[in-house]
Amino acid sequence: MSLKGKTAVVTGSNSGIGLGVAWELAKAGADVVLNSFTDRDEDHALADEISKETGTTARYIKADMSKGVECRDLIEQAGACDILVNNAGIQFVAGIDEFPVEKWDAIIAINLNSAFHTTAAALPKMRAAGWGRVINIASAHGLTASPFKSAYVSAKHGVVGMTKVVALETAQEPITANAICPGYVLTPLVEAQIPDTMKEYDMSREDVIKKVMLERQPSKEFATVEQMGGTCVFLCSSAADQITGTTISIDGGWTAL
Repeated sequence: MSLKGKTAVVTGSNSGIGLGVAWELAKAGADVVLNSFTDRDEDHALADEISKETGTTARYIKADMSKGVECRDLIEQAGACDILVNNAGIQFVAGIDEFPVEKWDAIIAINLNSAFHTTAAALPKMRAAGWGRVINIASAHGLTASPFKSAYVSAKHGVVGMTKVVALETAQEPITANAICPGYVLTPLVEAQIPDTMKEYDMSREDVIKKVMLERQPSKEFATVEQMGGTCVFLCSSAADQITGTTISIDGGWTAL
């Protein structure tokens, strides 16, 4: 399908899942807005590369997703926002009785609050355009839990809940809202962790991936950023017009356990 004429805003998209999603949406014809909290030459170069390779218009807009005002300003600066992909997120691991308050606040702000602010700002634009897609990148941890990840699990459960509310509020409009719940996705950040984990456990690369990193992922294979992006493209298609208020798991069977 072609998304020509649509504008997609993808938060947290100068690397990893967000960048992969932006690429796939651009390949499908959408103009894209990349985002992160930095404002480096290489950030803008990513947008230039997408434009050159896909023939679409790609821009990079700096916005700190921990600040509600900047979240809303991102949408205003984008001009149009037919497709909103809320992807920005951070992680921190600690027991709940030792969890630093500032880390809790940051994770809730970036992983959950930012999606509220961007969605609130984007919906009027979607309504004016007569079409829209809200796609929230949640997590398998939006459907289940793990110890020591209280803030992340709470935020991702919140994202799933908010997705359902947005879907109900737009149910009789040509706007849908869905959450994608990935398990472990092979990103540059995850790839960089493999050598250190091999040393820590004195294991081969294959054993580290299957026995440590993908312990809870039955397929024992990482999802890819291309699969994440392809799922977003599908949710923007007419085939997905009646898919709203639900979750799509890309987790190799994790949540089937």
